[in-house]
Amino acid sequence: MRQYLDNYGVSGIIKLALNYVRTKIFFKNARLIRFPFDLRGKKYIEIGSGFTTGVGCRIDAQPLDKKNKSIFIGNNVQINDYVHITGVKSVKIGDNVLIASKVYISDAVHGSYKGNSNDSNPKIPPNLREITYKEVIIEENVWIGENVSILPGVKIGFGSIIGANSVITKDVPKDSIVCGIPGEIIKRYNPNLNRWSKDV
Repeated sequence: MRQYLDNYGVSGIIKLALNYVRTKIFFKNARLIRFPFDLRGKKYIEIGSGFTTGVGCRIDAQPLDKKNKSIFIGNNVQINDYVHITGVKSVKIGDNVLIASKVYISDAVHGSYKGNSNDSNPKIPPNLREITYKEVIIEENVWIGENVSILPGVKIGFGSIIGANSVITKDVPKDSIVCGIPGEIIKRYNPNLNRWSKDV
């Protein structure tokens, strides 16, 4: 109890207790939801057990076909303050993923910008452009740092780490550390040496 008092203070402990009670009423399988928490399209979202959030998180499922779920969150996933996850087709987050604050994950964008005949016209307001999408997969044991953006079509491999403020535009191999805009591999885990190495 002393540790909680030192970390949160009396008012913080009261807030935690109220959030815990509210969690168990509305999200029985979750460990702790810190409110406010915005869950849009709940029937299109699958969340495993042991889920934890910070304050101000938003999970927004708006599947284009309205028949299938579009966001899948595994067991023991922890997301911190002001995380925004949105899915129109498929966003999959594996077990034991840790997501820091102010992270954005999406499988879709307003329009197409590939440099071909399907490109969106800037004269059309962004919210009226056709939604384009590509599946996002975040495998187990991934750690995503503060202020990261994960864009459509990305797969982040098992055990990888995404450094703070990175923008991930392409696949990340398993057991890798990626940083930057756009994200690039700076280290990989060497299982023979039991250490992270810059030799990539």
